[in-house]
Amino acid sequence: MKNIRKLFLYVGGIAFLVLLAGLFVSNQTLWQPAALILAVSLAIGIGALESLKNYQYTAWIITAVVAGMIYPSAFLKWGSVDLRNKWLILVVVQFVMFGMGIQMGLKDFAGLANSGKGVLIGLLCHFSIMPLMGLLLVKVFHFETEIAAGIILIGSCSSGLASNVMVYIARANLVLSVAVTAIATLVAPIMTPLLMKLLAGTLIEIKFINMMMEIIKIVIVPIGAALIHDYLKRATPKGVKVVKVIAVFCIVWLLALPFGLWNSLEQKLPEDAMHSVEIFSFFTGAFLVGILYHLITLKIKTLDDLMPYVSMFGIVYFTTVTTAAGRDNLLKVGFLLFLASVIHNGAGYLFGYILSRVFGLDKKSARTVAFEVGLQNGGMASGLAGGMGKLGTVGLAAAVFSPWMNISGSILANYWRRKALKEEENERKIS
Repeated sequence: MKNIRKLFLYVGGIAFLVLLAGLFVSNQTLWQPAALILAVSLAIGIGALESLKNYQYTAWIITAVVAGMIYPSAFLKWGSVDLRNKWLILVVVQFVMFGMGIQMGLKDFAGLANSGKGVLIGLLCHFSIMPLMGLLLVKVFHFETEIAAGIILIGSCSSGLASNVMVYIARANLVLSVAVTAIATLVAPIMTPLLMKLLAGTLIEIKFINMMMEIIKIVIVPIGAALIHDYLKRATPKGVKVVKVIAVFCIVWLLALPFGLWNSLEQKLPEDAMHSVEIFSFFTGAFLVGILYHLITLKIKTLDDLMPYVSMFGIVYFTTVTTAAGRDNLLKVGFLLFLASVIHNGAGYLFGYILSRVFGLDKKSARTVAFEVGLQNGGMASGLAGGMGKLGTVGLAAAVFSPWMNISGSILANYWRRKALKEEENERKIS
């Protein structure tokens, strides 16, 4: 496998020379495919380089951006299928969140009891620094209203599971990281629409209830399905019986909906109540998906290990589609948007760390909070933008911010890892 990766590096080298030649003679038919081949080759090939293999996922994200920029029409429609369709985006994002949720467990939520102060500081920093920093950036750079709203949106989303990976690499406080991510995810249906209403309500129309319900569908429902699987791995016989009873109810409920139950409820209940019925129906579906997935894992033991790759594929998918949909906007504001992502992300790390130290957290916990504050859930932001039908404008910030967050997070994690190893060595010498 390593030899194949090395071969792709050589292919990338040839593609780079062709790219230069094509740019020199201004031949699009030469440099455009060469650029895409170069990006794909590097994404595969850097896995052969020990110092760069941790950046392979980021390389695929960059490849997605390159593909969307060079061949936008190829990633907007496939035949009669609109790749920007909000239901398709919803399903893809749910798969992403389900894959992330597989890496979580019910025990992760117990971390709140042992890390209460750190969790509180992490949540306060996350839901204050990042949305306010987003607001400051849109005032400074004067982005168009929908692009500006997208910057505030990604700043108002919960932290992503990428933060847990970075904390693990950095040898920081992993228990605190998982607890903050879990609780931030649970409060996101309230905090994200509230912050958007307060900070971006003058830029685009924000329907609080609609956004709250959308976040529940995008994040809470698929993670809930993953937690059902986690529960069944250790469930007692009595617990399994309870799950079976609930599953029967869920099947009956879902089968009844298309046979008149939905229409009957729609005639009797107000619109807000029907939102609740819709969410309840999503949860019943998620319950069954969690059970079905668990049964499949009993046959395919390695499935849990493969799910993160499903999440990665999903993120690559909507990064490509978002880039293609927003290509014209990116050509106009791409550099400024990238600059905004660097400042936004850096401010999260900096203020997250400083404020944590001010509030009395130790270095490892402060580093953890820095990652939790600086790394946003780009999948949630893309899903919400897709639900609004504004993937090419509101979703643009997520497409630009996400690759940089992965790059900066990896660099900072490896830097702090070296510091942590030195600190641990000094402690051993002293003791």
